[in-house]
Amino acid sequence: MSIAGAAADEAGTPLLAKTVDGSVDYKSKPAVRSSSGGWRSAGFIIGVEVAERFAYYGISSNLITYLTGPLGQSTAAAAANVNAWSGAASLLPLLGAFVADSFLGRFRTILAASALYILGLGLLTLSAMIPSDCKVSKLYSSCSPQFQIVTFFGALYLVALAQGGHKPCVQAFGADQFDEKHPEECKAKSSFFNLWYFAMCSGTFLTLWVLNYIQDNLSWALGFGIPCIAMVVALVVFLLGTRTYRFSVRREEDRSPFVRIGNVYVAAAKNWSVSASSVPDAEEISHQYSFLNKALVAKNGSCSVDDLEEAKAVLRLAPIWLTCLVYAVVFAQPITFFTKQGATMERSITPSYKISPATLQSFESLSIVIFITLYDRVLIPIARSFTGKPGGITMLQRIGTGIFISFLSMVIAALVEMKRLKTAADYGLIDSPDATVPMSVWWLVPQYVLIGVSNVFTMVGLQEFFYDQVPSDLRSVGLSLYLSIFGIGSFISSFMVSVIEKLTSRSGQASWFANNLNQAHLDYFYWLLACLSFIGLASYLYFAKSYVSKRLNTL
Repeated sequence: MSIAGAAADEAGTPLLAKTVDGSVDYKSKPAVRSSSGGWRSAGFIIGVEVAERFAYYGISSNLITYLTGPLGQSTAAAAANVNAWSGAASLLPLLGAFVADSFLGRFRTILAASALYILGLGLLTLSAMIPSDCKVSKLYSSCSPQFQIVTFFGALYLVALAQGGHKPCVQAFGADQFDEKHPEECKAKSSFFNLWYFAMCSGTFLTLWVLNYIQDNLSWALGFGIPCIAMVVALVVFLLGTRTYRFSVRREEDRSPFVRIGNVYVAAAKNWSVSASSVPDAEEISHQYSFLNKALVAKNGSCSVDDLEEAKAVLRLAPIWLTCLVYAVVFAQPITFFTKQGATMERSITPSYKISPATLQSFESLSIVIFITLYDRVLIPIARSFTGKPGGITMLQRIGTGIFISFLSMVIAALVEMKRLKTAADYGLIDSPDATVPMSVWWLVPQYVLIGVSNVFTMVGLQEFFYDQVPSDLRSVGLSLYLSIFGIGSFISSFMVSVIEKLTSRSGQASWFANNLNQAHLDYFYWLLACLSFIGLASYLYFAKSYVSKRLNTL
């Protein structure tokens, strides 16, 4: 089947109103609006995302428990490993987006990434089945604990690589099913990003209640094997929708978007010494980042005005990207220290059943599922009636609101941890790391809920913002840039944990992240994150106020 692009003679042929400009079907013919794209195609793609998130969070949500349990790592080392892996998984979409936008296209990249995903999950399952005691049988003479660790981490990072190709392309491909030049489909695209996150969190919620119970109480191999099966199903579902998809095309004469934008930066650097008076003046040239305008001078190879404005559009994202990093550090906490906190508290629901510590993350997903419905069906229409904007409020306002709520979540987390430590001290449990602190685990729910609500604003807002504000040829890259915020944020969190661990354990006292959490001081760490969040919010508001949106004729 051909999906690479339309034939040369079709590129310049006026399309009928019933077709979608810039899109073709799976036969490389102009996509017919009535039989392609829209919610029908998006439904297949959203279904794939549900299965993929089910698989991904089947690993990430309980990873710290596996590392500190079967693999025997310390709390600080396990948290650093989780953050490092999570960071890699969030940065690798930059590579996946580059491959998709420059070589394979989004559809083929999704297929290749899905195959890698299945391979990685299969190997992960195999690693969990390897006996840690090699004395079981001569058949397993090569199965040392070190071999198990190498197999496990190799499979883990193969999953991260697969997610790097899958994540940015699936969402961009889903958004491509809506024509932003069509009034109704443009409005539907805004709802698509909300529904996308709703479906993603529904898959996550299922993971946290089903898979985490299986992993903690039945078998880690089964807990890793079920996500592998889910990804096989996801690939089949994705292929079933092939006949309905719209595929974005690029004119044959177009250069790679990376080449176009890269040439602007190179030309501007070469022409750095050129006087400003030599720069051509045109009404369509924006005044922001005027130093890049020197790329228009023909002395060392000039660029077009469109190329220049594309390069500026990408550069404008940098301040927003940087000021959201602290939010990403906060985002990394539920799968690490929040989970370890829950493991020390009273978790009994019935006399015979205890909730898994990782399952507490389901309250984050549940709050997202509930609030995103409220946001899309109630808050947006009300806000739209006042502002006249399709999304009710601007994307930047939405992002800023979420950052503020994440700041509140860290304040609540610090206060709850202070109470947990006081309770442990009151009952004489400071030196009893395995004892259950007589404090209900439900005290942790508010901080999970607040992080979930903040995600409805900031996560969805960032997705739409980075998709909307980059050139159309770079939309996979735009979404990967959004994901890279959380990749760098995870690495920053890992770095902070490692540095604080060393600094606070120098005097021989228990560090902030001691294995015995009753002697640790996670509350200090949360207060630190709250302060950084406040500084990050102030910086974000400063840059958001001066942000210049992409010109309408480049949408």
